[in-house]
Amino acid sequence: MRNLFRLCPLLLTVALLFGAYPAFAGKRVALVLANSAYQNAPSLANPVNDGAVMAKTLKEAGFDVVDSRHDLTALDTRRVLRDFADATRDADIALVYYAGHGIEVDGSNYLIPVDAKLERDTDVYDEALSLDRVLVAVEPAKQLRLVILDACRDNPFGRTMKRTLASRGIGRGLAQVEPASTNTLIAYSAKAGFTAQDGDGANSPFTIALSKHLTTPGLDVRRAFGFVRDDVLKATGNKQEPFVY
Repeated sequence: MRNLFRLCPLLLTVALLFGAYPAFAGKRVALVLANSAYQNAPSLANPVNDGAVMAKTLKEAGFDVVDSRHDLTALDTRRVLRDFADATRDADIALVYYAGHGIEVDGSNYLIPVDAKLERDTDVYDEALSLDRVLVAVEPAKQLRLVILDACRDNPFGRTMKRTLASRGIGRGLAQVEPASTNTLIAYSAKAGFTAQDGDGANSPFTIALSKHLTTPGLDVRRAFGFVRDDVLKATGNKQEPFVY
């Protein structure tokens, strides 16, 4: 399963994350963000449903705090991330799950709030939330920081967004990322440069697989994400392959 699973040093921590050894798990906090009702782009059918599934899954896995929000504006998202960063300061493990639109501009990844207009490429700096901002929110956690993005959909602003520089790239899906801090995992619903499917039912294939495998007690992270990958590939006819950085 190639470099998807270069995660051996984190196996014990991830076992603690999902309840294999609850007596030693420490404080675990999670933030679930889901955006469906976009004001200036086509709405998405499943993210809010996906967020509800993940919030329920994490609560059942024994997380001490699960803050679940949906359809947030840029300002509200910044406030929630600020408050969540406060909650992670005494946490051993912090997790952020996001479902909704996300885009890559000039090699950087951005999560799209519901009020974004993105009339030009540089508007992402003011109207969107960078992945780096999310990583800052989980950074204080002592043992493990996990960011899960079900956001690799087609850019809904791609046809109308003006380029302020011809050389500024707007990519398909999300760009590859290498976490700068140790004990940090970033999981994409589709590998860099590819898009993910919203699914034909109430939930995305990625979230269905996550809720099924990720919190299995005693299952190490290589096998958990391996099962997630296998399920998503099967459900999408090999068109979507999740990836972990």
